[in-house]
Amino acid sequence: MTAPLNPPPPPHERSAQDAWPPPGAGSGGHGSRAPGSQHAEYAEHAAYSGHGWYGQDGPGMKTEVREAGVVAVAVALGGVLLGVLWWWLAPHVPLVGDVVEGKWIVYLKDTEGEQAVGVDGTFSLLGLAFGVVSALVVFLLRRRGGVPLVVGLAVGGLLGSLLAWRVGVWLGPAEDVVARARDVGRGVTFSAPLKLGAKGALLAWPLAALVLHLGLTALFGPRDPEPEFPDGPYQTPPVA
Repeated sequence: MTAPLNPPPPPHERSAQDAWPPPGAGSGGHGSRAPGSQHAEYAEHAAYSGHGWYGQDGPGMKTEVREAGVVAVAVALGGVLLGVLWWWLAPHVPLVGDVVEGKWIVYLKDTEGEQAVGVDGTFSLLGLAFGVVSALVVFLLRRRGGVPLVVGLAVGGLLGSLLAWRVGVWLGPAEDVVARARDVGRGVTFSAPLKLGAKGALLAWPLAALVLHLGLTALFGPRDPEPEFPDGPYQTPPVA
């Protein structure tokens, strides 16, 4: 006597392996998907995600750091020109020497004059102009930008301002005003040493370069490509 046979399972209880992929999901829209095609599609999507939407774009970090160093040095060297222009364009502060009780004293000829303010203002305006020019040049040469490049631009602007300050003081009149008063004589007007009273003017160049470069990058910099997805709709396995 034989054992009774089990009845076949209902159609809705078929396994997901038998039901997936559905008919017509294979190549050309006819027949079933070939074995291993799911793994091939997954590998293709992984390779795509590594080169497109989720992948790194542009040079590596070492290249960006090297470019940032070159930018910082090149921008800082522009401080020599800024120092020369500051020495040339800044107004002169008039001083007068006199002898009181056998000692030389030096005082301002015009106590209400604004020449000292003009010296600081000239440096600030020149710093803003150099910041605009340096940011524009760097953006035209390297449109993609990057954090190291922006940092290099800001550091170069600050170093350039410091260099310009020292160059201007070096080119200006001697800092020993008493000796200068003795040389020119009592009551004779001479120019005061070039002095930067407002040290905040040193930040005009790096701040202008930083703000303008970020603005140019945001407005005219390259955009990330739109994500592309594999052809055909994404199909989910049917629920058993």
